[in-house]
Amino acid sequence: MRSALYSILALTLGLGLIAAVTAADKEKDKTPPKEAPVVPPRKGESETIKLFDGKDLDGWEGDKDRWSVQDGEIVGKAKEQKVSTYLLTKKNFSDFRLTAMGKLGAESETHSGFCFWGRKAPEQHDPYTYAGHLVMFPSGWGMWDLYGRNGQLGVDAGPGKKAGAGKQHDWNHLEILAQGNRVRVAANGVAIIDWRDPEPDRIKEGPIGLQLHSNPKPEEVRFKDITITTFPKEDRLLTVKDK
Repeated sequence: MRSALYSILALTLGLGLIAAVTAADKEKDKTPPKEAPVVPPRKGESETIKLFDGKDLDGWEGDKDRWSVQDGEIVGKAKEQKVSTYLLTKKNFSDFRLTAMGKLGAESETHSGFCFWGRKAPEQHDPYTYAGHLVMFPSGWGMWDLYGRNGQLGVDAGPGKKAGAGKQHDWNHLEILAQGNRVRVAANGVAIIDWRDPEPDRIKEGPIGLQLHSNPKPEEVRFKDITITTFPKEDRLLTVKDK
């Protein structure tokens, strides 16, 4: 009889402990996320650079079997790509405004993107893959942390889906304004992202990269009209159309 009472008591205490932990977890889930600090724009010389002249890949590095220039456009192409690979600028950037045109080839249904604030990550099984921030288009509009924070930043650019409607295989115009720890993005004249990194220590001056996404199937991406302004003076997206 005593043994049975002990068992009942132990079970009751165990259930009470589980309930307390569950309640604590639920209360923890209600805790609002820590507000991101405001890191002001960095200071430096402001100059506008045409990163691609429509003729060659001077100033860029990447897998020569994947990247080429055709008809005045940068073309990334692969029959199969096990790890996302990138065409990277040889120069590093911190605060900038980037404008560019990009699109997926007819065979591609995944996404591409522009990466920045990071580094080459050859330890991830490709000499030109990237660890850092990524603005993706024209599928799954939003931002990712490449090889950090489980990839998740919680930045789903819902307006991008509308801005890119009908442009899955057509040209999309992107503007990325990266200042301090703040990233703003416009797609086809529509503001789609305004986000501050809550962990600014992760931000590093790094190359700009064009993504050829990992894919077991053939894919193609194209880019043109790529221009960057370092330490931009105007603190706003310039391509957003007036309502």
